[in-house]
Amino acid sequence: MSTLVSHPTGIGDYPALVVVDMCKAFIEPSSPLGFECEDVIHANINLVKKFRLNNYPVIFTTTVYSNEAEASVFRSKIPALNILEPESDAVSFMQDLAPLEDEIIIEKKFASAFFQTTLVESLIKLQVDSIVVSGVTTSGCVRATAVDSLQNNFSTTVAKDCVGDRDLDAHVANLHDLKSKYADVIDSILIL
Repeated sequence: MSTLVSHPTGIGDYPALVVVDMCKAFIEPSSPLGFECEDVIHANINLVKKFRLNNYPVIFTTTVYSNEAEASVFRSKIPALNILEPESDAVSFMQDLAPLEDEIIIEKKFASAFFQTTLVESLIKLQVDSIVVSGVTTSGCVRATAVDSLQNNFSTTVAKDCVGDRDLDAHVANLHDLKSKYADVIDSILIL
């Protein structure tokens, strides 16, 4: 088996942090979509603070379904997604990890924060040159967002300690694959 040559792309001069789905539905163990992730929550809080202190954009995503037709196949595959209703507690953020009034919130319907959203337009308007991805889950929405970030030609970094998954094996395998082909994967202490 041959080894794929892969080079780091680094973080540019004006990065944005995309915090993927750190809303209550995905980070509270009592939620059908959630899991125990206290370390990930605290690492995200610290990384968000670091980006804000350096005056770099922080963008949050949440997943919301307003009617039965939205993402109907996805919701059929994973019925627990049906709790993600507008104005519900499930799609809200914990106080220590909530968007500020002037920060962008991307409401998405599928795994990627880029798919059928205004994220690319927002990043272009902000003149962002690279993306740091954090949040949950590594094998789902984090992976899809990181891959689409690269596919939109942004240097992409996944903050290793700021992502998590219900399945540790899936978490490790996806970080390995992301680092091999799509993104830099580094601890948040090394970011900024």
